[in-house]
Amino acid sequence: MFSSLNEEQLVKVSKGVAFKDYKKGEVIFSTGDKADRLYIVCSGKMKIYNYTVDGREQILYIYSSGDFVGGFNLLKEDEYKYNAIALEDTTISTLTKSTFDEIIKRDPIITLKILEKAYDRIRWAEDLINRLTTTNVDAKVAGLLLNLTDDFGKVTDNGIVLELSINREEMGSYAGISRETMTRKLNLFKDLGYLEFHGNKIIIIKNKDKLKELLNM
Repeated sequence: MFSSLNEEQLVKVSKGVAFKDYKKGEVIFSTGDKADRLYIVCSGKMKIYNYTVDGREQILYIYSSGDFVGGFNLLKEDEYKYNAIALEDTTISTLTKSTFDEIIKRDPIITLKILEKAYDRIRWAEDLINRLTTTNVDAKVAGLLLNLTDDFGKVTDNGIVLELSINREEMGSYAGISRETMTRKLNLFKDLGYLEFHGNKIIIIKNKDKLKELLNM
């Protein structure tokens, strides 16, 4: 988020940053909490989620090192409409709106950097809507796997290795389908040669192009 700032600007921002460690499963913030600060993932991963009208968990985003949530909270205070928990041991840095207000009084250009990132978030929201509204279950699962490569993927000679900290139920929640459907489709993709499994937490994508083709069916 602040990668384009110069050293002087970064020093000013860093003076207002605080750090906190969270254990796996620990709540970072909840729906209704005052949204008056920016959260940046320094290490680990956090899950952003809500609940559907029938009480099911719906994962909206998974953020890993370098990602942030609450950028617009620096421009206008609000309250959170979703929840965040640590998917694994995670270190979060925060910057409060009051501190940020003092910074931008001296360097208004930083506000523009925040707004530039808004475009990326809008695109992410569009991808989320597409993933949740499509009726093609194969496309839902393929889209999820491709999306997870950003947060969990590592390119190797054997394919893209996803070392997951989410289970099948959470994967289903992220894709907007049941755990049973997610498991069935993953097994189908495995039989087709698109994937390999190493235990429950490691999935190797063997044919990324085939998964991309499923998105257009």
